[in-house]
Amino acid sequence: MLARPLLDQLIVRLLEEDLAGGDLTTEACVLPSARAVGNAVARRPLVVAGGEVFERVFVAIDPEVRCETLIPDGQLVETDAVLWKVRGPARSLLMAERTALNLVQRMSGTATLARRFVDALPAGSTTRIADTRKTTPGLRALERYAVRCGGAHNHRDDLGSAVLIKDNHIVAAGGIDSAVSRARARAPHTSRVEVEVASLAQLDEAVAAGADVIMLDNFSLEDVGRAVDRVRREQPGDRARGLARRPLIEVSGGITLDRIGELARLGVDVISAGALTHSAPAADIALDLVLDG
Repeated sequence: MLARPLLDQLIVRLLEEDLAGGDLTTEACVLPSARAVGNAVARRPLVVAGGEVFERVFVAIDPEVRCETLIPDGQLVETDAVLWKVRGPARSLLMAERTALNLVQRMSGTATLARRFVDALPAGSTTRIADTRKTTPGLRALERYAVRCGGAHNHRDDLGSAVLIKDNHIVAAGGIDSAVSRARARAPHTSRVEVEVASLAQLDEAVAAGADVIMLDNFSLEDVGRAVDRVRREQPGDRARGLARRPLIEVSGGITLDRIGELARLGVDVISAGALTHSAPAADIALDLVLDG
């Protein structure tokens, strides 16, 4: 999650999108003296995410608004569960309603989908489910927090946080070996070097180059099995060449729920799925308002 000052700056920008011209309907219909209580209700089962975000939207509109969290982030709830309660001037609640719901519906939808992917892992599996950088512009920190609420993990946060050598990097660098050696010379000692490969031949190159993590991009199930066998099998002379420590194996590309179990049983370390963020349906959450007093 973003630090609160950064979160509040983001929320102000999002509110400007909805309120640049004011709220004509609310200002015309609702008396300034009216006060109300709003219950945020789950209309369908979901994993909760975004309680702090929900509160900060209302507070940004009106510091007088009070928000109560009834169910913590990360918890699975059933239909009709009340997640959060807000209380304050009715005008303020109405002006904040849509922006607050847009954010928590997106976040809770992401958390819910992430939980489905995690639950698809076989019992006892050590395979991690991870997201990717395929996030909504401006909302990455919120969506990645939601992924964690669902029990999954985050990939690199941004381009500066880790080395991930992809297909176009390999072309531009003149090959896997040169890309990895240059990355080793430049990257901090705390950073792993990951290489995306599109074939078993490239897999062998990445292993020989000493990659720490190898991403199998759009491999068939059969080729994933072959890749795991190759990486896990120690060859004569590997220890002398410093290759006894094998790279982690990540699988990405075309990841769907029905493939999770099969891939995990093959022994891959990480399954990364852009769908966790770019294809998560919004959760169904509504704000039910009643007059207060």
